[in-house]
Amino acid sequence: MALLVDMEELKSLTSPRHTIRIPNQIDIPVTARILRIIDAPSFQRLKKISQLGLVSTVYPAATHSRFEHSLGVYRTALLFLNHFATNDRFAGQVSRRQAEAFVLASLLHDIGHWPYCHPIEDMRLTGIPKHEDYSQQYLLDPEIADCIAGEFSCSVDDVVKLIQGDKTDPDTALIRSLLSGPIDVDKMDYLYRDSLHAGVPYGQNFDSGRLIDSLIINRTGDRLAITEKGRTAAELMVFARYVMFSEVYWHHAARSATAMLQRAFYRTHLNASHGGDAAPDYSGWFRQGDAEFVQTWQSVAPADARRLLEGLFGPTRKLFKRVANYSCFESESIFRGLAHRPYRQLVEIGSRLANEISHRHTIELKEDDVLIDAPPVGLEVQFNVDVYYKRSGSYLQLGDVSPVVSTLATRQFDDYVKQVRVFVAPEKAAALKGVDLTDAVKSVIVASETSGTRP
Repeated sequence: MALLVDMEELKSLTSPRHTIRIPNQIDIPVTARILRIIDAPSFQRLKKISQLGLVSTVYPAATHSRFEHSLGVYRTALLFLNHFATNDRFAGQVSRRQAEAFVLASLLHDIGHWPYCHPIEDMRLTGIPKHEDYSQQYLLDPEIADCIAGEFSCSVDDVVKLIQGDKTDPDTALIRSLLSGPIDVDKMDYLYRDSLHAGVPYGQNFDSGRLIDSLIINRTGDRLAITEKGRTAAELMVFARYVMFSEVYWHHAARSATAMLQRAFYRTHLNASHGGDAAPDYSGWFRQGDAEFVQTWQSVAPADARRLLEGLFGPTRKLFKRVANYSCFESESIFRGLAHRPYRQLVEIGSRLANEISHRHTIELKEDDVLIDAPPVGLEVQFNVDVYYKRSGSYLQLGDVSPVVSTLATRQFDDYVKQVRVFVAPEKAAALKGVDLTDAVKSVIVASETSGTRP
């Protein structure tokens, strides 16, 4: 048990020598060895990468950085470990080496991020790696690698495997679930922090302290569970996540900006793939901060992409306008016809829709005047966790005992928080005001099915 109690980082919770303050009046205790990691250039670059990217087009204060979020996740990880520090079952399954790797992985989990990487990753373009794959490169930078080798009992490889979610080692399943699972250190920080900076209450109203106090290990010992006293806090966290997606992450204006950014990147990437004059050097490009990234991108983007980038990052914001909106529960056939398609297919269908609208409504629309935004191929993780009832000695899934969670735990989360939307160039939007595009959209979906666009 002393293996965890004696960890420098856990001691710093009650006797900090150094602290870093982040909103909202939260002090992050840092040890000398953790401070060495934080001061490394690879970690400092996260100050220049926004946590929410284009969400700030709607919520102007949502400009907090991956750096701040990483510190918040690190502190939450310490609170998780501190809770389990005197738990015999946890100590019997989690070694000191694994615990230190978890502390480092919580701090460094976003180190592979580049600007706007989530919408870029969602397109799943050939030659674009996941941000987790870049983590190893940054962790091998001497300032970080030497510190881990000289100051910690774990290795860089241990940390990388946790960040990348390597499931080949069953012995690390429990500690992995603390970093990535239904209740994990990442979600507990980003829901609160994103809500705080966006200026909305939705992610700030679940009781994180009570939830942490209720954490236990599930029956099989391979992931976290909660006791009955944490049930309400878990329900509120589920609902917070639901509302944050509905009202913040998938706000229609934020998704318009996202659709523009994705199309601009797609055109730039496609141009490079077809032998354009200035193929991007992604290995260097993705090491930049937001401002430098956009500047570099604009310098290599083809004309059709530059037009979109100017609307996003130019002196005057010119977002595409929403002209149609289809939810799973109101327009299921259209939603099912467009959701979770590969991005290339959405581009092709959008081009057909531009032609169809032009023909039906005597308006001239070019290929990139119409953007279809739909839930991407990758699905959001569904939320469910085991709840332990001491009186009966039984574990039941939260979705089975909570009317709040049951629907979101058993039906796909994406269907309720994400929608299919059609956006058009701002200068063309007035001509389509009040026009019902449903028949045109259905027509191009049928055409895509019969032509083999659908896999």
